[in-house]
Amino acid sequence: MCKPGRWAVPESLLLGTGNRDKAAEVAEWLKGLPWVVKSLADFPTAPEPVEDGDTFEANALKKALYYAERFNVLCVADDSGLVVDALDGAPGVYSARYAGEACSYADNNAKLLRALEGTAESQRTARFMCCAAIAPPGQEPHVELGTIEGRIGLSCRGANGFGYDPLFIPEGSDRTFAEMSRAEKQAISHRGRAFLKVRAYLQTLR
Repeated sequence: MCKPGRWAVPESLLLGTGNRDKAAEVAEWLKGLPWVVKSLADFPTAPEPVEDGDTFEANALKKALYYAERFNVLCVADDSGLVVDALDGAPGVYSARYAGEACSYADNNAKLLRALEGTAESQRTARFMCCAAIAPPGQEPHVELGTIEGRIGLSCRGANGFGYDPLFIPEGSDRTFAEMSRAEKQAISHRGRAFLKVRAYLQTLR
């Protein structure tokens, strides 16, 4: 991490993700900041960086630095995923493509349930983790983390959210993320916890 430097702050803030669901969530947490929040759809088409890091932080930094340099813009990018104890941390950094490169959310959830077949409820502990990287063009990046503990349900429940939300039951609740309203989930989620810190940090840059 680094302290804010003295630099010319761009007017735009790019969310370095091609995932529309994620971009919509993040934009909510960054509302009201003195930047025009944009997505990759607002910039020229560019090859996506290969997320080949072995940690969430490595992948978040790679994306944020890549887009900040390519478009000369303040970029915020994150890498998030599900860490399941009974699976030695899987799916981890492969969460988005757990069932294959072109897989759907349903494919990933189905594979996770198969992997946990026969695992007792008490052994289905897991956590969602989010690492968010802030990259001002030409400057050192800054990283924030967010985590929420929970467990994996025995079946998919709920129609809200995305990704593993129908399977993840946060600690202290008997409902999955997908059974919660958007506001309820955002108030406690790993991404919410990380991006509230990002918001606070960004406010120091103006």
